[in-house]
Amino acid sequence: MTSQWPDWIQGLLDVRGGQGDVALNPLPSIHEPDDNETNNHSRRHPSEDIDPLQIVHPVVSGDSSRLSPNPSRASHPSTPNTWDISSSPRDSRSVATSQSNAGLASDEPKIVVRRRERRVVVTPSQDRLVHRRLRGIHLSMIAVNATLGTGLYWRGGQILELGGPLSTLLAFLLPGILAWAVMQCLTEMLCIWPIPGALSVYVSEFIDPELGIAIGITYWFTYAASFAALVATSAAEIHFWKQDDKAFDGAVLYFLIPLFLLALNCFRVDIYGWFEVVSSSIKLLFLFIVICFMVAINVGVWDKPVEYDRNAAENWFNSLAMSISIASFAYVGVEVVAASALEARWPNANTRTNTDLSERSNDELLIGQTVRFSSVYIPVLATIAYVVAGALASFNIRRGDCRLPRLSWVDSKECNSTSPVNNHTTYGVGSTTSAFVAIAIEAGMPPLEHVFNVFLVFTALTCAGTNLYVASRALFGLTTRLDDSPDQPLLLRFLAWFGKTNRHRVPMRAMIFSALSFWWVPFLQLHKKSTNISMFIEVLTTMASDSVIIVWAFECWAFIRYYNCIYKHRAALEALELSQVRRWDQRNYRDYPYRSHMQPFLGYMALGGCLFVLIIANSALLWKKFHPTPFLSTFLLQFVFFAICIVLKVFRGGSWSLVDLNTAERVADKIRKLHDIRLGAS
Repeated sequence: MTSQWPDWIQGLLDVRGGQGDVALNPLPSIHEPDDNETNNHSRRHPSEDIDPLQIVHPVVSGDSSRLSPNPSRASHPSTPNTWDISSSPRDSRSVATSQSNAGLASDEPKIVVRRRERRVVVTPSQDRLVHRRLRGIHLSMIAVNATLGTGLYWRGGQILELGGPLSTLLAFLLPGILAWAVMQCLTEMLCIWPIPGALSVYVSEFIDPELGIAIGITYWFTYAASFAALVATSAAEIHFWKQDDKAFDGAVLYFLIPLFLLALNCFRVDIYGWFEVVSSSIKLLFLFIVICFMVAINVGVWDKPVEYDRNAAENWFNSLAMSISIASFAYVGVEVVAASALEARWPNANTRTNTDLSERSNDELLIGQTVRFSSVYIPVLATIAYVVAGALASFNIRRGDCRLPRLSWVDSKECNSTSPVNNHTTYGVGSTTSAFVAIAIEAGMPPLEHVFNVFLVFTALTCAGTNLYVASRALFGLTTRLDDSPDQPLLLRFLAWFGKTNRHRVPMRAMIFSALSFWWVPFLQLHKKSTNISMFIEVLTTMASDSVIIVWAFECWAFIRYYNCIYKHRAALEALELSQVRRWDQRNYRDYPYRSHMQPFLGYMALGGCLFVLIIANSALLWKKFHPTPFLSTFLLQFVFFAICIVLKVFRGGSWSLVDLNTAERVADKIRKLHDIRLGAS
């Protein structure tokens, strides 16, 4: 019988023995697998090695097992293809076209030609990649080190003096709930896209590109400035034992200690991760010891729970709002898993195969198991620790005790500000800024006060080292995808220089720049007018904590827009079979890495909570009396942030409207882009 196919089609069919399937080269990937890996992969995914022109088995009138008309789809006038390709490999970027001859009879065979777009993932060069060697315990301990810092030991006493025992409890509890809600939103996106500069990319892709860049700059500023502020704070606590010595302070406290922290961050990331595990474990042990001693001392002075500082606040609610603004600083760091996730190891990394992650998912490739615990449970653990320790401290020292730190801009009528013990801005031998050290002094246990102060110094220094790590990864993630080719502007090439790593895959350039940016700040305390310098450091530190709340707010907004767009286009995403974004696909329920609770209500609640802190709680610092210090601390950075956005809009010529997420095609392209960034960074 003579073939009725054209010669060029018949030639293609003969390649596979007349079976009609043509297999050519596989899609490009980021690495070349070995022979065993390739064989294993071909057994698991036989449909991956497909040709841009794939000829599906022809269908004759007597055989509809491969392709069959779908009446429901055929009756729909807007459906371009009425064939149900149920058994053939499906591809989200394939277009099915029917080739037929009108002159042939209805029982003549027909073929379906599937044309696939070749999609090439641009892999970053080796000097723009980091090692993915951090285990889940590393990520968790990095988050613990970044979160458990000065917020409890220093801010706790200030909150107790300002708002009283009840405000102390609520001021740590409410921001803790807010931090958990924010991390629920962030974790859902982070489990899908653990990529460099994740916080900046999420805002860029789902809200606005220039806004995303401003978020990246703000996040880097948070931890770069906090690194210097924590070094200055640790120096102040060291003065508990040693009188001010400018030579010692400048050479040891302000130079050698930061240099040691910088050198520690230069180790390969898996080695550095174990340093974080050891230091965080010691820090948690210290916290447990502090809580045990607070229970043992138990003076029981919780007799006036709603007492507050009338020199600072007009009423108790005013003091509570101020306390919430101050306590929010304690939760800076719960989101650092977003910065460290780019170095998280892939589960079962030895079984990775040459697969296109933008097309399909595989349980062994999902990184959600690695980052989920840190993202979900660290805020909960931090909240419990802060609430318990803060409540116990309020049982052991009276609100009006002059050893408790006070707001620097509020004049205290009850305490003599000239006494070094009472003035928290004048650091001398025996002075402290921590309520826990003051409790040990009040309890008449001299060795205990020194032990607690050791805890404080260790906590500050380890937190400073972690902040430098986060700052370097934030800057690296912001600049690693910039083009440094000679035809680019000089400024762009300069910024791209920070997006490179050394031979150990450590972003040394970004790390050194982050350390030097604010390294000079502690040296200002060597000036004679140390009170004004201390106020400047206070403003800088508060600005750093306030900037994190700005980042949280925009991450919540980005998640809300992401959630709404995948809900709106869920049918199209399921039809395209885009991996890891089909949140409501019951047939592939495990394909979605993590479903956060009570969405989208929780996202809106988290966004509202961030706005409350940024606007209401921060402005409460000015209700009693206007002072430039709290105003600059809380609102200056907000003005600078929006100024950066406007400048970026003007110079980049960006659109003044939000990212368009109204069409399924745009959303699908955006998701593929994020998948490809993840693939390139892996």
